[in-house]
Amino acid sequence: MQATVYKSTGSWYQVKTETGLFASVRLAGKFKIDGLSTSNPVAVGDWVTVAGIDHVDTAIITEIHKRKNHVVRVSPQRKKQHHIIAANLDQSVLIATYKEPKTSTGFIDRFLITCEAYHIPAVLVFNKTDLLTAADHEALEQCLERYRAIGYRSFGISVHEKKGIDVLLDILHDKTTLLSGHSGVGKSTLINTLFPDFALRTGAVSAWSGKGLHTTTFAEMFDLPEGGAVIDTPGIRELGLVDIAREELSHYFPEMRDRMNDCQFNNCMHINEPGCSIKKAMARDDDSISIERYQSYLNMLDSIDPVSY
Repeated sequence: MQATVYKSTGSWYQVKTETGLFASVRLAGKFKIDGLSTSNPVAVGDWVTVAGIDHVDTAIITEIHKRKNHVVRVSPQRKKQHHIIAANLDQSVLIATYKEPKTSTGFIDRFLITCEAYHIPAVLVFNKTDLLTAADHEALEQCLERYRAIGYRSFGISVHEKKGIDVLLDILHDKTTLLSGHSGVGKSTLINTLFPDFALRTGAVSAWSGKGLHTTTFAEMFDLPEGGAVIDTPGIRELGLVDIAREELSHYFPEMRDRMNDCQFNNCMHINEPGCSIKKAMARDDDSISIERYQSYLNMLDSIDPVSY
């Protein structure tokens, strides 16, 4: 019987069959092999075949179907392995906050680069706009415009004041969406506001650290009443790049990708090479490539081990 994985707890998986039945299943032993490149062979969103669904203690996943896409991160427990966050996505929505806690543009850029690398459209949403001063609002708008200019749908919302919620609902409609972000940005509160029947646990921001408290332990998918589904994920504190070579990194920056063919050298790294179209665009100061995004590129470039590829 065909099914979709809705939750993974490490040993058990909750699946929804094609007939609409929810069931808990285990993974067949043949998938538990040494040398596995990912710490979780089955991820939320995976399409699988299950057997023995009528027997609670013996139902198993017998086949994992080919994914149309997936998002990975470095495994929190095993640094040399990858962890699949979710699979078979239509889009991703990154929930960020300008303050309480502050989401760095470096983290935002790493998330967007990861989505670009795995061909997943991304949307950027800043929550908690009700906490911002007039100066904060102006700075946030400049940040949002920077991402809009390179093709990302970006806007602010306030769950507390229920502002911007209708726009987000329209984006989620009839799509399978990954919701991600730091702990404390209000993902679970947002989902509870959008869909009260879900009743997800929520937590406050830690007073002493300013960082969010984890309230989601495992990734989990929820069907939306009007069609589509969202995948709520544990809050991500850090997001390292996975399987991206230094020479490929600029390809995942849309504003660089659009201009790199004009570089003098095919292997231009856009640092100090002569005839670099990226550096020329920045020298013209025409805002086609922002200094902030270019600095993110340099920081990511430094974080990629050149001997790994």
